[in-house]
Amino acid sequence: MSVNPLLHRLTQQLAKREAEGTRRRLTIAGPNQIDFSSNDYLGLAHNAALYAAAQQAIAEKSPLAAGSTGSRLLTGNSAAAEALEVQLAHFHRAEATLLFNSGYTANLGFFAAAPRRGDTIFYDEASHASVKDGIRGSFATAYGFRHNDLADLERRLSRATGAVFVAVEALYSMDGDQAPLRELAAFCQQRGLYLVVDEAHTNGIYGPRGEGLVVELGLEEQVFARILTFGKALGSQGAIIAGPQVLREYLLNFSRPFIYTTALPPLAIATLAAAYQVLPTMQAERQRLFALSDLLKTRLNAVPGLHVPEASHVIHPVFYPEHAGPAHMKAVAQAAQAQGFDVRAILPPTVPAGTERLRLIVHSYNTEAEIEGLAAVLRRVSAI
Repeated sequence: MSVNPLLHRLTQQLAKREAEGTRRRLTIAGPNQIDFSSNDYLGLAHNAALYAAAQQAIAEKSPLAAGSTGSRLLTGNSAAAEALEVQLAHFHRAEATLLFNSGYTANLGFFAAAPRRGDTIFYDEASHASVKDGIRGSFATAYGFRHNDLADLERRLSRATGAVFVAVEALYSMDGDQAPLRELAAFCQQRGLYLVVDEAHTNGIYGPRGEGLVVELGLEEQVFARILTFGKALGSQGAIIAGPQVLREYLLNFSRPFIYTTALPPLAIATLAAAYQVLPTMQAERQRLFALSDLLKTRLNAVPGLHVPEASHVIHPVFYPEHAGPAHMKAVAQAAQAQGFDVRAILPPTVPAGTERLRLIVHSYNTEAEIEGLAAVLRRVSAI
């Protein structure tokens, strides 16, 4: 029997990952595990108001609530979707917003459409895969610059042509550190560059009402576009691109992930509207989140053999300098899971080889006792 050459090649690639200890598999958290892994920072994914909004949408729309039936440009548009975009433009202090089905598709939709042939994109090397994939879909020329290094960005500007875009994340998802947004905004404004900020991990938890880090810093007028996702602190699904009205109209006409994707269903629109009603009332939860984040960082840095960077916020990478390698990281994560803590290892190629880590995420619903317990478990298993 002949061997299918394509299936053989795929099998070899999987075997290579297996040998390296980096093969990915789907897992399900145990029902009673304490959450130190999800992006549900404020617990909105389990908020009663969002459930009630979904139930009301079902009651009002009957079977139509299950699906939007088409793209926004065909049958998938609704008065509720348009009202939500207006509401979110006001909330995030932007001229206009446009809904996308996820932060990933919003980044694809922006970077493959707005920068054109002859333009230049400079992106932080630590940017999310969705930014890099969007850039790959663009006809613009692109260059990476060293993480959070404005001097390196400035050195590379001599290569720029056309409209020049600078792409960063407000809070980086693997390292938990913030972009120097004030300095970046001033730098871009002085040189006529278009700053694009992915606020996936800051939407909902920064700002006086959860508007994001750009608003907290008062930079909304200096940032050309923001990608604000809903699958993290908003406990829901989807994203918006916030920026000038003409950008909204342009993306509506030229962004393929928007044009050719079935729209978010009415249930998602209803739960998003509810989440944005609850979000401004959660200042106490945001303050608790940051206090617990500081406590976790302090407790883990007191554990011999562990290192959590001081620059991390809410998302905390945990490094084991004396025990490098994917196998060790997976063993530590599994040992913590066996003790009732949902902790995950982050391995190459998600992060560069040699920077394997645990990735701990704090939530407003975690407790001081849970943090103390996690630190104690990691102290016991750190010598694995």
